[in-house]
Amino acid sequence: MGLFSIFKKGKVDESAVENDDADAARLAANSELERQRAQQSDLQREIARATAMKIDAIEAAMAADIFNEPEPAWARKPRPLQPATAAANDGATLPLLDQYTTELLGDEDMPLEAAAAESAPIVEEIAILYSNGQAEVAEQMLLGSLPDSAQDRTVWWMLFDLYQVLGRQESFENVSIDYASQYETSPPSWISPASADSKTPEVMRGYSGVTPTLGLAGVLNASLAPQLERLDSMDQKQPLRLDFSRVNGVDPDGCALLLAALKKVQASDRDLIVVGAAELAEQVRDILTIGNRDGGEAPWLLYLELLRLLNQEKEFEEASMDYCVTFEVSPPPFVAPKKVANAPRQATAAASDRFMLPAVIEGDISKLLTAIDAYASENQVVVFDCGRLARMEFGAASALQNKVAELAAANHRIEFRDLNHLVAALMRLLGYADIARLFPHKY
Repeated sequence: MGLFSIFKKGKVDESAVENDDADAARLAANSELERQRAQQSDLQREIARATAMKIDAIEAAMAADIFNEPEPAWARKPRPLQPATAAANDGATLPLLDQYTTELLGDEDMPLEAAAAESAPIVEEIAILYSNGQAEVAEQMLLGSLPDSAQDRTVWWMLFDLYQVLGRQESFENVSIDYASQYETSPPSWISPASADSKTPEVMRGYSGVTPTLGLAGVLNASLAPQLERLDSMDQKQPLRLDFSRVNGVDPDGCALLLAALKKVQASDRDLIVVGAAELAEQVRDILTIGNRDGGEAPWLLYLELLRLLNQEKEFEEASMDYCVTFEVSPPPFVAPKKVANAPRQATAAASDRFMLPAVIEGDISKLLTAIDAYASENQVVVFDCGRLARMEFGAASALQNKVAELAAANHRIEFRDLNHLVAALMRLLGYADIARLFPHKY
């Protein structure tokens, strides 16, 4: 019995050891799980602490006004609109609304709202990065900010302008699909402005200076001839701005006159800025019928020319085949436009010639400032054409702001027209909105 008792006791001890090992394993697993949970909790607390510190830093920076500039326009409460008076204005800043701008601008052409308060910090940061040539970083930040911009569309508009400046039409169209889906509205159209590449030769970056403007209005018909004759008296060395914003109809005679004028301008090899070409093309298309030759070839050829100026090759090829079928001729070839910039239609045309800013403003801008002084000496209303302005370097933008402040103090009224939203954001950050009226283009 004693022998068997010994073996039985051995078996009991072995089982107990196995149970002890299982308990130890479970205890170790539970300890590891608790350790991981503790680490995760510590990480979450660290993230929360870092987020709080970042928010505190942003608020402190905004309170301390680290840029030593006036408070951004979007951070202020709207001020009541009041007519201009010498006593109220005192020559220091521009009133938000005065008699001149009331007559010049329609309601739909008033400056767009600035960025909403919740997106202002990210908009400011992106504007600074882009101004200093960090377009790729700006793109990533814009893409990362889109989900948070359900109400404020500034980030979307900045991204659209970035892709246009960089010539990335495919990226632009991809984002347009998301934009149309989110806001249930038509996406913006691709209109490629000047390149912001500072390495591009100066001649390719565009002219800066006074831009003669010819604005056409009403129905384009035979009465258009005297207006177009003004083109001959304009300096052929300066760029020409053709504004079709106020055109509300066309007929074959007007199409023939305008077509001849466009050909003549381009033959002179001068820079051409076309405003509202897309809308005019639609009006011309409305009077075209495949197979109908009653209006002659001029409307068809003008339609093709407008599509060419807009650099819409696909639409040009389709329309050229319809022209070919109608007149039984060979279709004209597509030739990409040169020295042509496009701007969307504006609700109200400018009342005077504008001062065109170059595609890039950076470095020493003393010559540009001297030219602005000469323009301002002959114009009480200083209108800057920003249709080609793709980028302003931060330091140069500050120097230009000083000049604008000087002009405002001398009772000049100042407007920046056709701004892209990247530049507009930088200008608001620097306080331009306190001394000038900013008109970003509309999407």
